[in-house]
Amino acid sequence: MRYRDIITIEPGKRGGKPCIRGMRITVYDVLGYLASGMSPQQILADFPDLTAEDIQACLAYAADRERMQFTADA
Repeated sequence: MRYRDIITIEPGKRGGKPCIRGMRITVYDVLGYLASGMSPQQILADFPDLTAEDIQACLAYAADRERMQFTADA
């Protein structure tokens, strides 16, 4: 998964948080919805501008960020 093609960071948008394809939906938003128990299908129904690939990109981004954090702490 090449999340770098989907996840964008713009200093003036949502405080510079990573967003999906320049929209105002953040990676944090999507991860929070998943963590609260929403299924990907429910998220897609609530946010028709999102795709299943966007949700996968959020997960890949979070995994990569966690991996980089773990490496930096070691």
